[in-house]
Amino acid sequence: MRYDSAAGKWVLIATVLGSALAAIDATVVGIALPAIGREFGVGLGSLQWVVTAYTLTLAGLLLVAGALGDRYGRRLVFQIGVVWFAAASALCAVASGPGLLIMARALQGVGAALLTPGSLAILQASFHPDDRGKAIGAWSGLSGVAAAVGPFLGGWLVEAASWRLIFVINLPLAVLVVVLTWRHVPESRDPEASGRVDVVGGVLVTGGLVGLTYGLIEGPERGWTAPAALALLLVVFVWWQSRVDHPLLPLEMFRSVGFSVTNVVTFIVYGALGGALFLLPIQLQQVSGYTPLEAGIALLPVTVIMLLLSSKSGAVAAKIGPRMQMSVGPVVVGAGFALLTRVDEAGTYLTEVFPAVCVFGLGLAITVAPLTATVLAAVPARHAGIASAVNNDVARAASLIAVAVFPALVGIAGDAYLHPERFSAGFHSASLIAAALCVAGGLLSAVALRGAACPRMAARHHCALDAPPLD
Repeated sequence: MRYDSAAGKWVLIATVLGSALAAIDATVVGIALPAIGREFGVGLGSLQWVVTAYTLTLAGLLLVAGALGDRYGRRLVFQIGVVWFAAASALCAVASGPGLLIMARALQGVGAALLTPGSLAILQASFHPDDRGKAIGAWSGLSGVAAAVGPFLGGWLVEAASWRLIFVINLPLAVLVVVLTWRHVPESRDPEASGRVDVVGGVLVTGGLVGLTYGLIEGPERGWTAPAALALLLVVFVWWQSRVDHPLLPLEMFRSVGFSVTNVVTFIVYGALGGALFLLPIQLQQVSGYTPLEAGIALLPVTVIMLLLSSKSGAVAAKIGPRMQMSVGPVVVGAGFALLTRVDEAGTYLTEVFPAVCVFGLGLAITVAPLTATVLAAVPARHAGIASAVNNDVARAASLIAVAVFPALVGIAGDAYLHPERFSAGFHSASLIAAALCVAGGLLSAVALRGAACPRMAARHHCALDAPPLD
């Protein structure tokens, strides 16, 4: 279909709203963490699980979900994901304790894994080749608006009523998405998809991530034996991918230096982002005295900067190659994190938070577009979809591990978030660690990406939301 047709507009609306479900949820939960902790009377470890349970199942099942959509129908899997996500959201909203909430968040991640690959794949399959760039660009920009609205809406709901409403708002949106998808979105499959979906690989990678995360969060207190055994499943997963006929992860892609290095840089930069941005809303509310609404809009400049500059960054990378931007961008992000060490109980938003978020927003705008485009350029065209999914998964896994590691690393586990001075000192240390990681990522890019290419198509439609996510 064509971009300007009525049918095309309806497909675009359905996919944007579907993506908005996951985008809004990812941004609002961080704002609600202090309120959840107070209501349930739990420590930082339980709040870590509220975030990581969702990311675990999402990261573990993302590749399987993409394969299911290609094989059995992208619209079908997308709709199942939306319904699943809504049902899990309802369970989150009525959770009577932290255990039920964490379980419901894990179920939410399953739904997000089913719907996330589908939205972009539907656009790719539905639109005329000449209009795909316009459609994906519009999807990226409109999804970015949803991501920007999420923290504001979440902060207002937490402050005005209850954190539970951040999950309730998913229900009417999900109903609308299902109706629009059923009426207006055509079904599509990969005609070359054959063989069985590698469910065993999905189980192995998910189990390995669970073991690794559980060990990092709970291991110091409960022992390392069981988590270490589960984490070994990640090694078994790599072995299995080398033996199975239709792997989730074609290992030959990693023979490309550009692909491997760019994914390492993704892991470093998005790990820094995940760890620091998990702690920032807590710092703003528990130390600096921000309301949930004020904390929700504190990062709005990052989204605005990325929406304004990411496509321009992609255009520059298409002309000069990605090495310069992937070297400079992470260092600028690191400078932004270093500035966050000035955030305490005494300053104001304009003097402390605003300069920091503007600097690392600029760094992200410089980095994200060439980073994802380089991943796609480093592999054959037939692997473009799986290459993008791998990069997305690397970013999520990095965030998952960082959320598990950062609090223990800086000494703010347990109930430290209830003690402002102690938590603030740990947050400042975490910000410096994040800054150092980003600088290391920039140096690695400078050394290892000589001669790397960046496809010109990235300049047409690439922006922040067409890159690895920030949740």
